Amino acid sequence: MTNMDSPKVAPAADQELIERYLPTYDVAITEHVVVEADTERTYRAAGQLDFLTVRSPLLVASLFVRGLPARLRGHAPEPLPELRFADGSASLPGWLFLGEVPGRETAFGAVGKFWKADIEWRDIPVEQFAAFDEPGWGKIACHFLVRPDGPGRSILTYECRTATTDAMARRMMFRYWWLIRPFVGHILRATLHTIRAKSESDT
Repeated sequence: MTNMDSPKVAPAADQELIERYLPTYDVAITEHVVVEADTERTYRAAGQLDFLTVRSPLLVASLFVRGLPARLRGHAPEPLPELRFADGSASLPGWLFLGEVPGRETAFGAVGKFWKADIEWRDIPVEQFAAFDEPGWGKIACHFLVRPDGPGRSILTYECRTATTDAMARRMMFRYWWLIRPFVGHILRATLHTIRAKSESDT
C-alpha cells in the first residue's frame, strides 16, 4: 500500500536525468523490454517516437477523453498532428523536453493538475522544473533509458514519476492514480513494444 505522507526518495547515487529533475516523488511506474537491437538503434527509435503512433486502443481512448470537455462545450478539440520530443522540444501544451544523455537517456516532463477532467497545464521554463513547488500542482517526469544487454541487444526502460506540491494536491492525485494506474501501465508497455518493433526492423 502506498503511503501518502511519505514520498519516495530515489537513491542519490544515481545520476540519471530523471533523478536530477524529480528525485522525490509520490508515485511511479516503470516498465522494461528486451530489444534485439544495439543501444544506438534502440535509442534512436525511442528519440524519434511519435507517441500518436503507439498501437494502443487505450491511448486512443485517453486522447479522446482529453478532448471530451471541449466537445461538451460545443468546441472541437485542437488536433494533435504529432507528439514527439525528438528535436529537443515538446509538441503538446504543458510538456517540456528536460534533456538527454545521447545514446542512453532522454527525459521529458510536465506541470499540471492531471486529476481534473479538463487538465490544467502550467507552462514553466525547463530550468524552473526541478525547484517548482507552488501549492496545488503536480509534476510528472518520464524518461527512456537504454542499456546494453550483450552484443546487439538492449534493455529499454520507460519510467514515469509524479510528485505533488502540497497535501491537498497529493490527496487528489492519489484518488486519480488508483483509478488510472492499470491504464498507464498498459500504455507504457504498448509504447515500449512500438519502439522495440521499430528498433528491430531498422537496418
